[in-house]
Amino acid sequence: MALVSDRRPYLYDLHVELGAKIVPFGGWEMPLQYGTGTVAEHLACRQDAVVFDVSHLGTVRCDGAEMFDALQSTLTNDLTKIGPGRAQYTHLLTDEGFVVDDIIVWWVGHDQFDVMPNASNTSGVLSALPGVDVTSERVVLAVQGPNARAKAAALDPRFGEVGRFRVTTFEFRGVEVRVAGTGYTGEAGFEIAAPNEIAEGLLRDLIGAGITPAGLGARDTLRLEAALPLYGHELTLTSTTLEARLGWVLGWDKETFRGRRAVEAERERGPRRLLTGVLADGRQPLREGGEVFVDDRSRGVLSSGNFSPVLERGVGLGLLAGDLEPGTPVRVELRGREVAGHVVELPFVRKVK
Repeated sequence: MALVSDRRPYLYDLHVELGAKIVPFGGWEMPLQYGTGTVAEHLACRQDAVVFDVSHLGTVRCDGAEMFDALQSTLTNDLTKIGPGRAQYTHLLTDEGFVVDDIIVWWVGHDQFDVMPNASNTSGVLSALPGVDVTSERVVLAVQGPNARAKAAALDPRFGEVGRFRVTTFEFRGVEVRVAGTGYTGEAGFEIAAPNEIAEGLLRDLIGAGITPAGLGARDTLRLEAALPLYGHELTLTSTTLEARLGWVLGWDKETFRGRRAVEAERERGPRRLLTGVLADGRQPLREGGEVFVDDRSRGVLSSGNFSPVLERGVGLGLLAGDLEPGTPVRVELRGREVAGHVVELPFVRKVK
């Protein structure tokens, strides 16, 4: 096995052996898809179980008595709403209220937190929080789908017991693994953070249990169907939490968080754009950068777009004019091509609890 570098995940060689198509992503070389292709992997997640290598995501370990206060005063969500053994979705903002990153915090133990930033943002999180980057010491495998827990339980029953947004730690094959009931597909499932020394055997055994390997292509179409914002697309240094319709991650009841004053002002005046879904009238995929028109008036630009394998229609997300109502007919223009569609309520495909 190749040692982890700043560009290749620890399991890179195994992905190549499994027939993965490798592409650059967030500064890493990651599997886009395997032999069956993105659509088959997508449907396997919706109908059965898949496993993604998401080791490109960062892990900033924040251990110590001072860490609760550091996280609570910096990140947007309110940790007092949860406790040890729980996970929480949150944002890191600039002082001006724009999104530096969206993050999952695993509250592992009393004074133990694993902060999970996006691949390209680990250094930004490290500059904001007094943690240690342990990304290179572990792999993270996301096991997702309606049969994910049942199939993984064949390896260890405890994989089948982790609840949604719960965090547990246990010894597996002689080492400590951390498991959280989180994911990014809209399906039930969990993520395993395991030391590198057992990573290859763990992935092989998950596949041996009937769990399909899947790449970042399916992960993107799955999150798009579930209308889950992606950093660098719906969440950026020029967009806000309220524009993304994620106001529930703002801890208004706590004393402070970075960017609070700017977000309070935005709340008072109302966001100028809102996350909006567009469903094509036909199979033609929608694409990032497509300009959305109502009659002859531009209403914004799509930040993500693709083909929905479940709906068999083009779908797109964008921070569009806030007055667009579901059912509004639109046309999407990109590089001289037009696609007819309409505004819909989100998500495109309802998430499985």
